[in-house]
Amino acid sequence: MIGSLTGILAAKHPPHLTVDCNGVGYEVEAPMSTCFALPAVGARVTLLTHLVVREDAQLLYGFGTEAERRLFRALIKVNGVGPKLALTVLSGASAEDFARCIRDGDAAQLTRLPGIGKKTAERLIVEMRDRLDLDAAPGGALSTDPGDEAQAALVALGYKPNDAVAMVREAQRDGGEAGTEDLLRRALSRALHRRSDRKG
Repeated sequence: MIGSLTGILAAKHPPHLTVDCNGVGYEVEAPMSTCFALPAVGARVTLLTHLVVREDAQLLYGFGTEAERRLFRALIKVNGVGPKLALTVLSGASAEDFARCIRDGDAAQLTRLPGIGKKTAERLIVEMRDRLDLDAAPGGALSTDPGDEAQAALVALGYKPNDAVAMVREAQRDGGEAGTEDLLRRALSRALHRRSDRKG
């Protein structure tokens, strides 16, 4: 997984960017908010990235801030929202403004974004409420859910998504609030004990 790029901004044709990292040019797509904040071509830049692997392509998306990347990752989990539409949302609204729309249930404001119809706006409000920590800051901020992170880590380790969900839920029942590492440790420990019991 490519988590970030640091190199020379070789080309900037929003939303397309090229970052030269030691002679290798990485093509990146970025929201307008990121593109407009970048320096001139030839300057050194650092972008946080998210890699999307499809059957016909590997696409790299770049972001100037962690808040933008977290919002992008939360958006693409919503049914019917792909990377292109997620970039459109980020290009048309700041993370704070988007969180405010979700908090207030302002579907009308969301439909002003290109590609967002009434049904998609309503779906975003319903599904994104659980992914936004709306009380953390006046404008709302993206939260990183330890359960989601633990599930993603288990999938990365080779567990099936459904199994990962079940393992994390069991780990969450073991105790009160827990961070990602604690949940992951508990889930793997349970899995290890099960394997030992079966062998015994």
